[in-house]
Amino acid sequence: MDHAGRGPAVRALPGRRGATKGRSRASEVAADYAYILPALAVLVFVVGYPIVYTLVLSFYETPPSLPGRFWTGLGNYRTILTSAEFFDVTLNTVYWALPSTILAFALGIPAALALNQGLPGQGILRGLLLIPWVISTVTAAYVWRWLYHADFGLVNGFLMQLGLISRPILFLDSPTLVIPALIVVNVWKTFPFVMVMTLAGLQTVPRELLEAAAIDGATAVRRFWHVTVPYLRNVLFVTFILLLISNLEHFTIPWLMTGGGPARASQIWSIDIYTIAFRSLQFGLASAYSTIVFAIVLVFAYLYVRALTKEDTVR
Repeated sequence: MDHAGRGPAVRALPGRRGATKGRSRASEVAADYAYILPALAVLVFVVGYPIVYTLVLSFYETPPSLPGRFWTGLGNYRTILTSAEFFDVTLNTVYWALPSTILAFALGIPAALALNQGLPGQGILRGLLLIPWVISTVTAAYVWRWLYHADFGLVNGFLMQLGLISRPILFLDSPTLVIPALIVVNVWKTFPFVMVMTLAGLQTVPRELLEAAAIDGATAVRRFWHVTVPYLRNVLFVTFILLLISNLEHFTIPWLMTGGGPARASQIWSIDIYTIAFRSLQFGLASAYSTIVFAIVLVFAYLYVRALTKEDTVR
C-alpha cells in the first residue's frame, strides 16, 4: 500500500518541476523586460514619436502666412521630387559624403597599420592621431574656417610663403572649391574613427597565420591582401556604412563654415531641410523632405544591420 501510494506522487514530481521551471523562466523574462522598460519608454518618446509626427506632418501643407495645417496628401513629396533644386542638392550631398568616406579610409587604414606595428612611442602617436576625433565638431568647424580665411588664414599664408600661390585662394567663397575644402575638414575629423575600428579589427588577425605566410615567402603586400583583409572585411564594411550614413546626415561642419553657400554650392540635404523648415517655415515640406532622406538612409542602415547579423551567424 505504501509503495502504491508513493508511486503516483513520485511520478508527478517531473511535471511539477517542469511547471515550476516554466514559471521561473517566465518570471525571469518578465523581470528582464521590466529592467529595460524605462529605456524603451524613453526611446519611444525621444525617437519613435518624432518619426511618426514627421511622417504625419509630411502629408500636410503648413503655409507660414496661415494658421493651422491643410491636407495635401502626396503633394509635398511631388513638389520635392520634381524640383531641380532637390537633384542639385542630392549631387552636392553625394559629392560631399562619398569622397569624405573614401578619403577617411585612405588615411585611417594606413594609420591603423602603422600603429599595429609596435612602433616606438606609439602610445603618444595614437593620442595625437585621436585629437581630431575628440575635438568638438563646432570647435573644429570654427578653427578650420579661420585657417581657410583669405586675409589672415594660415593655409593661404603658408602657401604664399612657399611660393605656390601669388594671391590668397578663396576656399570657402569659391563654388568650385568650397566642397573640396569642406571634405578636407571632414576627413581630418573622421579618419581617427576609421583608424580605431581598423585597429580593433587588426587585433583579431592571428599572428600565426601572418608568420606562416612570411615563412612561405609572401611579401607584406600579399600578407595584407590575402591574410589581413579577409579578417577585416566585415569590420571595414560596417565602418564604411556607419561613416557614410553619418556623412549623408551631417550638418554641423557645412552649416557653420558656409551655411550652404556660396550660391548654394555647398547646400546638402541637412542644410536644405533646415532652411526649408526654419527659414521658410514650411514644416510640412521639410517633413516630406526628411522622410525621403530617411528612406534613403534606411537602405544603408539595412545593409549595416544585415552585415552585423551575418557576422553573428558566422560566429
